[in-house]
Amino acid sequence: QVQLVESGGGLVETGGSLRLSCAASGRTSSNYVMGWFRQAPGKEREFVAAISRRGDNTYYPRSVKDRFTISRDNAKNTAYLQMNRLTPEDTAVYHCVADEGLTRVMSLNARVWGPGTLVTVSS
Repeated sequence: QVQLVESGGGLVETGGSLRLSCAASGRTSSNYVMGWFRQAPGKEREFVAAISRRGDNTYYPRSVKDRFTISRDNAKNTAYLQMNRLTPEDTAVYHCVADEGLTRVMSLNARVWGPGTLVTVSS
């Protein structure tokens, strides 16, 4: 089974950008659909983005579409989340997830989760 570790979180001002990385190990990440979730304090987990195995299809909810971009480099076993025009509402712990199925990645049922990286957006 693949293991995931996120990096790239931190403190940024409103309107700024961050790029998160998700390094996969244990199995080739190209076997998996990959995605990102976030959980803000006191709120439910929220789907943020997903990308197909070859990276040719991406999926976003309306809340981040046109601001966030998910990508992957299968040669490096790494997925990325480029976040632009950040607002305080984007403050959350961001988790990378992986699963063989897109539906499970886009719900809360992905089999593999990373520990998360904290993103804080100041106003």
